[in-house]
Amino acid sequence: MTEFMGVRDAVRWVSMRGIEPIVTELVEYLEQDFRRWGEFDKAPRVAKYTPLGAIELMPTCDAEFYAFKYVNGHPSNPARGFQTVVAFGVLANVHNGYPVFMAEMTLLTALRTAATSAMAAGALARPDSRVLALIGAGSQSEFQALAMRAIVGIDTVMIYDRDQDAAEKCARNLKPMGLHVTVASSAAEACAHADIVTTCTADKSVSAVLTDNDVRPGVHINAIGGDCPGKTELDPAILDRGPVFVEFPPQTRIEGEIQAKPADFPVTELWKVLSGLAPGRTDPDQVTIFDSVGFAIEDFSVLRYARDQARGTDYARPIDLIAEPEDPKDLFGLIHVLSPVK
Repeated sequence: MTEFMGVRDAVRWVSMRGIEPIVTELVEYLEQDFRRWGEFDKAPRVAKYTPLGAIELMPTCDAEFYAFKYVNGHPSNPARGFQTVVAFGVLANVHNGYPVFMAEMTLLTALRTAATSAMAAGALARPDSRVLALIGAGSQSEFQALAMRAIVGIDTVMIYDRDQDAAEKCARNLKPMGLHVTVASSAAEACAHADIVTTCTADKSVSAVLTDNDVRPGVHINAIGGDCPGKTELDPAILDRGPVFVEFPPQTRIEGEIQAKPADFPVTELWKVLSGLAPGRTDPDQVTIFDSVGFAIEDFSVLRYARDQARGTDYARPIDLIAEPEDPKDLFGLIHVLSPVK
């Protein structure tokens, strides 16, 4: 039987464990998988772009498991009563192809994105970073803030969103968590004293929600909103301020901030920094940029982690997904066919 973690199960699990303990453990899984990057089969996601949004499949595998995620991104959805992003994922055994774990991934994606951002900041931001600027206060924002506190130690959050209601929502959710939270009137105000800046906006357009003038020396930037061609969040001049780190260059050059740059624009793969094969930050005043578009290995990690967490608990339940006839060659035998009446 395939184990299934549905929305209610995931919500119960996260509510009982807490976001920060989960993120802390998930970062360990992510680091394990990033450090064995070469063991994975890798390819850019398979995407279908429409005027209203994108629908994507994100596959990867190692020698033991195959994983994929189905995910959408439709910026106009909230105005129509739908979420911008929904997702589900599957983890299967490579040796026989059977899916062993299936999960909702709307919530799990928020957790894995926050954990990946925090992992990158932990490797690239200044160790004394305490102030986070959130540019974009949608469904990812609270997860991002709590992950940064868990991994990096930030204690202050400055929020800016052109949708004032969204910014107030984020502040309302974070203040009871013990963070110092302020809603800023502009991106420049949010970034004025920031050590880490995270941009996470939904519009599928070439934008500069963060300008070069907004970025002070020593800042680490997580640009995590990029997920399709023709969408950017940063003033291209920012990319020239310091080293740019990415997940999988063939995908990032299509979908990330660096799509605005020439094909030979230099980048460093984050797994190399985490493995000690490439330098990260080399100076306290350096500006570092993580141009993150989300990659399938991160989904692999969170599916592996969620399966391990759910095993032996009531956070997952068996579902009758795979036909298993007594004789593997007799699928027809599962069906009770009435003989024709003469």
